[in-house]
Amino acid sequence: MLGNNKMDVRTTLQKAMRCLEQAGVDSPRKDAELMLIEAWGVSQTDLIIRAKEEVPEDVISQFNQLLERRLNREPLAYILGKKAFWKDEFIVSEDVLVPRPETEHLIEMVLKYRPNQQQNYMMADIGTGSGCIAVTLAKEYANSEVIACDISDKALKVAQYNAERLGVVERMAFYQGDLYQALPRGSQFDVIVSNPPYVSQDEMDGLEAELSFEPRFALTDEADGLTLLEKLLHDAYMHLKVGGLLVLESGLCGMPETPTTLKKLEDYVDLAGNFRGSVFQRI
Repeated sequence: MLGNNKMDVRTTLQKAMRCLEQAGVDSPRKDAELMLIEAWGVSQTDLIIRAKEEVPEDVISQFNQLLERRLNREPLAYILGKKAFWKDEFIVSEDVLVPRPETEHLIEMVLKYRPNQQQNYMMADIGTGSGCIAVTLAKEYANSEVIACDISDKALKVAQYNAERLGVVERMAFYQGDLYQALPRGSQFDVIVSNPPYVSQDEMDGLEAELSFEPRFALTDEADGLTLLEKLLHDAYMHLKVGGLLVLESGLCGMPETPTTLKKLEDYVDLAGNFRGSVFQRI
């Protein structure tokens, strides 16, 4: 933590960075800058311009409060209340997972296999969380309708708020329930996407400290990581139109065997070459 002595911007950031490094934070400089920007209410450019200016005492006080939370390894997104995803910034709370860059590959897969963005598609996002996937698809496909589902009512409220903020709520609907059970009876879709809990119980103990703040039920199936993926694959044919797409995110657990009702089109990887998920089509 920083003392009450008067310091300029550069010194403030340097001291905060050292504290964050000692706490094991991966990106100490970036985090320190973003928290000071939040505490001061200035832009990134302003921070650079004011590098040699003294930071006001009330700003240092507010900054210290944010810094203490980050030193406890609380995710920066929860501290700031927001996280960038795709082309937008999403509001997040402790009720939803923090959107991750790896999940953007799921959006890329939908765009790859459904390149006509003017088409009127029916889409569904199972386990929407913050709504980052569903809202992004609604923005990318301006003539489509998107249903967002989640077992958590609190998560759905966050997702709906993001849809309102980003101007797509009129083409979205929100339903609470477990996986496909949340969908309106008899509904069928051109595209279904999901980033379900796929971290195995064995993996949970080895995860970074920040993940202990995120909702556990959204991370793990408390088994081998494949439980919910298997359910999503097995029942997809009932909710997809013939030729419809199912895009699933996964991780170290891999992907269950493809059911006979579906054809796997592609396994996709992240920028580091790690397996991130698969694309399926209803036969």
